[in-house]
Amino acid sequence: MTHSMRAGAYSPHLDGDRDWRDTATRYALLPLRIFLGVTFIYAGIDKLTDSAFMKDAGSGSIGDMMRAVRDSSAIPALVDMSLESPVAFGYAIALGELAVGIGALIGLLTRVAALGGALISLSLWLTVSWAAEPYYYGNDLPYLVAWTPLLLAGAPLLSVDAALRSRRRRRTGDTR
Repeated sequence: MTHSMRAGAYSPHLDGDRDWRDTATRYALLPLRIFLGVTFIYAGIDKLTDSAFMKDAGSGSIGDMMRAVRDSSAIPALVDMSLESPVAFGYAIALGELAVGIGALIGLLTRVAALGGALISLSLWLTVSWAAEPYYYGNDLPYLVAWTPLLLAGAPLLSVDAALRSRRRRRTGDTR
């Protein structure tokens, strides 16, 4: 039995004849963009609309949550920074999640949004979910890894970035 490997990510056919695998390859990042975008938008809105969360203290507050994870976090100094103003930190995380989610979902400054999402996920992993055992019970590490393909590739299709790139090419006469 003979097996063949596909060398390129895109179809080698110049006439535009693509099979389903070529199409699937081209759109492979779209489900990830949609999932991360919707999830981070939801997380941001959830924090902004939760009256208990945006408080210095009390059940379900950002302040109590950060105090609870301080001694088990990988970087207690990061938690200490958040505890200087827990409500401001809560708003920063929520607004950051919203911005990152919108950027990923519509494909606007996708690599910047992915970097922001990765940094948010990294900071939450090193603080809030660091003590999860086994490590795969903490959800922030998989989110950190999930942002990596978008950080590397951006949003080449069905995105504001792609539309702007196409518009620039038309104006400059670039046919690539």
